[in-house]
Amino acid sequence: MDAIRIERLSKSFDSGRKALDEINLRVGVGEMVALIGASGSGKSTLLRHIAGFTASDLQPSRIEILGRPIQQDGRIVREVRRIRRDIGFVFQQFNLVHRLTVETNVLIGALSRLPLWRRLTGRFPRAERELMLAALGEVGIAHKAAERASNLSGGQQQRAALARALVQRARLILADEPIASLDPASSRRVMDMMRMLNRDHGLTVVVSLHQVDIAMEYCPRTIALRDGRVVYDGPSAALTPALLQQLYGSAARELLEPDAAPSAATRFGAQPRAA
Repeated sequence: MDAIRIERLSKSFDSGRKALDEINLRVGVGEMVALIGASGSGKSTLLRHIAGFTASDLQPSRIEILGRPIQQDGRIVREVRRIRRDIGFVFQQFNLVHRLTVETNVLIGALSRLPLWRRLTGRFPRAERELMLAALGEVGIAHKAAERASNLSGGQQQRAALARALVQRARLILADEPIASLDPASSRRVMDMMRMLNRDHGLTVVVSLHQVDIAMEYCPRTIALRDGRVVYDGPSAALTPALLQQLYGSAARELLEPDAAPSAATRFGAQPRAA
């Protein structure tokens, strides 16, 4: 069984330009895959379709998660919330509630399996709290459990987001440029955490990246997008500068030289944050 199976996925903007153009992909259970491409190549759009956040064009297509369709022919299935329980989505800007403590942010991952009264009162069972503390320990920030999320550095917030995915008991991690707003040391800590989730917990990981060197170091397989199309799908080790130049032309510089890429920090008017 595949973790992800995509058939004929297309998405058009109102202008008529294709954000995704006839994507066909399979990702096996337990793989760690990098999704690369210059800005505007369709990486974030593809991840949002896989998670069922966005519906594709109204034409024959299908996306399956762990053997279950999450959308088909441009329509998201009614059971999408149930399927999303298996998907941990890690956002560029961490997606934590800053006024809440770290432990509460991480416990949010357990909400989908709790009765309504516990969700409304925020009274989490002891087993879930123990799972939360274990998850924070695995990502190295158990000592931050009682702090407000707003007090954490960018790298620590991203690790809290990964801990939330553990508490959620996700089987698939979709990470949308999770290191784009982090300094190099923090970036490697977050990538180390994702590799740990893949290796030690058997989670399937698909992570979009600007940096080819990071993809080559952490992900055995890379899928490269350009203008909404898959232009390469194979071993990360084969991504030589010559091949990238062939695939992307002058845009290859953005992938080979991290400083040339417009980071999330730049796009959101922030500065890279340390771990």
